[in-house]
Amino acid sequence: MRLPDSFYSSVRARLADALDVRGLDGFLATSPADVAFLSGFFYIATERPVYLWMPREGDPLLVIPRLDEEYAAQQGITVETVSYFEFPGVVSAEQTLGAALAGRKAKQIGVGAGLSIGAYRALSRALGGSTLVTTDAVAKLRLRKFPEEIPCHEAAARICDEMLGAGRELIAEALRRGTELPREDEIARHVIGYGTDRMYADYDLVVYTTKLAGGLVYAGPNSALPHGLPTRRRIQPGDTLILSLGAAVASRFVESERTFVVGEPTREQRRYYEADREAQEVGTQAMRAGRTCAEVNRICLDVLRGHGLGDYIRHRQGHGIGLQNHEAPWVEDGDDTVLEPGMLLSSEPGVYVPGHAGYRISDTVLVEEAGPRRLTGYPRDLASNIIEEVR
Repeated sequence: MRLPDSFYSSVRARLADALDVRGLDGFLATSPADVAFLSGFFYIATERPVYLWMPREGDPLLVIPRLDEEYAAQQGITVETVSYFEFPGVVSAEQTLGAALAGRKAKQIGVGAGLSIGAYRALSRALGGSTLVTTDAVAKLRLRKFPEEIPCHEAAARICDEMLGAGRELIAEALRRGTELPREDEIARHVIGYGTDRMYADYDLVVYTTKLAGGLVYAGPNSALPHGLPTRRRIQPGDTLILSLGAAVASRFVESERTFVVGEPTREQRRYYEADREAQEVGTQAMRAGRTCAEVNRICLDVLRGHGLGDYIRHRQGHGIGLQNHEAPWVEDGDDTVLEPGMLLSSEPGVYVPGHAGYRISDTVLVEEAGPRRLTGYPRDLASNIIEEVR
């Protein structure tokens, strides 16, 4: 799936303006997400570098491994492309870039903040006479989604919600049959497979920068570990279960996370669930243009503190989402970024009680002029997320 050429023309025009303001002659994209954002070329990141030169004036240039030439053509890439044979190569990717840019006036070249020291040194040698300058020019452009990107995020949200339903149904079916409940890793494999199958069924050319669909599944005491990986622990009646899922269309990500209870919830489970649900609702509604990320985070997490659960807070309210499932801005006390229409954020406060369980509800939220809009819509109320035992 490729966005229209009008999207890339608009992105490049805005980048040229940003480079002009910063006194830069061009931008050299070195990360898969930046390359995809600026050119529409998606590739598997390996040791083989890919470089995209975006001049302030003139035509862009893409440097790729020769083994990716057919893949670039398959994606309909119209940017001028040069290739190098292999890595590390008799002629390296950096030398190929340097030769292609020889004679072009590029004294001040912007690069992203994530450029490695090794790549910085190799590029500096190959681009003798040019100075590499760390810039936020592209990062700033990616903060607010372009209109052409929103339908991709919306489509991914629908698939992600379906993945939640598929995970729940796997457990419910076992309860109906009276068979043993699935393991965490079995649920993860099931929902990831479901999301991936949906992607390939709906789109002729599937592209991504990191992954199509992902799933973290943890239950019972394991769910008190916010970033724990699925284990071979089997789900048990009475468990609190978190399904933390993500999906991407044209590598435009969303995440949708829900907490389920297997069987009738205890008073303790109801208390923690409802506190987290309230914090998620208040925090989501606080995601309004003009507020800072830090302010929104405080409003959200203060709900949990008000319930006496401050000791069980393990992370911020959320983060930006786009071509990567985690990217700026960060809905956290240390980020004073002012929210603007077009920003896409996760709203995912959590409560994590050691030895008991964790509770997290997450939606992908689009900041609009009129207020926040959830793209993910799986039910959030406790009654809808109880997986009943068959008696």
